Amino acid sequence: MTDSAALDDPQSTFSGTREVDPRYRLDEAALDAWMAAHVAGYAGPLMVRQFKGGQSNPTYELTTPTAAYVLRRKPPGTLLPSAHAVDREFTVISALHAQGFPVARPHALCTDDGVIGSMFYVMDKVEGRVLWDLKLPGMTPDQRRAIYDAQVDTLAALHRFDPAAIGLSDYGKPGNYFARQVGRWTKQYQASETHPIPDMDRLIAFLPQGLPPEGPTRIVHGDFRLDNMILAPDAPEVRAVLDWELSTLGDPMADFSYLLIAWAIPASLRNGLAGADLNALGIPSVEETVARYVDKTGSPPPANLDWLFAYNLFRLAAICQGIAGRVRDGTAASAHARTMAAQVEPLAAGAWSFAKKAGA
Repeated sequence: MTDSAALDDPQSTFSGTREVDPRYRLDEAALDAWMAAHVAGYAGPLMVRQFKGGQSNPTYELTTPTAAYVLRRKPPGTLLPSAHAVDREFTVISALHAQGFPVARPHALCTDDGVIGSMFYVMDKVEGRVLWDLKLPGMTPDQRRAIYDAQVDTLAALHRFDPAAIGLSDYGKPGNYFARQVGRWTKQYQASETHPIPDMDRLIAFLPQGLPPEGPTRIVHGDFRLDNMILAPDAPEVRAVLDWELSTLGDPMADFSYLLIAWAIPASLRNGLAGADLNALGIPSVEETVARYVDKTGSPPPANLDWLFAYNLFRLAAICQGIAGRVRDGTAASAHARTMAAQVEPLAAGAWSFAKKAGA
């Protein structure tokens, strides 16, 4: 939710492709041979470019005279054991595509590091729009509302699936989702801590005490937001939900409250709506968004939104602190990484303000 918030023009920064980064170059002849053997209807010659977007899994556009594909790979080199699990991404989009949910059509997974140097999978390239600014500049109020409705309806459709019924019963651990997540992000934060942040320490003490009631176990995307979707070029239709790297089984309220956090982030940021004239823009309010989600899923409305907002902002702060740790260690030196690191304290302060509303 916070990535690139301070960049002036994320549309041009992250849209489109570029020459492949030399660090992530791959053996195009080996890939061409693998595609011919594993992707139905494939016919070269093959042209490879890399997407600009800031994915942690390097992502490539593969173009042939008759088709376009996308390749997602693990970065080469030594990685944390559970990180960059492209095989999990392939599993979840394969299950969802079979149900008609909007994801790119998956073709094949390669677990043999010998082909291009790391595990990867190939899916169709989906054409359409990726919208970066939540205020949707240049659109009419009716167009904005239709896009927001489509976004909520898509999340509700994801949360209606029974994971066991679509072959995903072992995609994550059932139960205690928020307790496990608070523990996970606390450890991540503490491992990357660069200096004491009192608000984070207060949150680490408070959040386990106010855990929400256990919800149903559903597929949780983990990063469900507008710029992780491809919309049809000329209609408010979600063609594909992208970036399933953080997906697991868990409480659907985690996804839904993460979506709602946009209404609590200042409208001065491209991913914030707080303070914007939503009525004039045609963007639904939090209350309207909750009502629509509840109607589409049949689930009760969130009982403790303040705790959920505190948790989501805490999680974002922990993610940004991880980037700050990499800046400290010299493994992330870009200006973008430093911008992300600088967001830890404001996010922690925002999280603590919601924690106080939740009874801290």
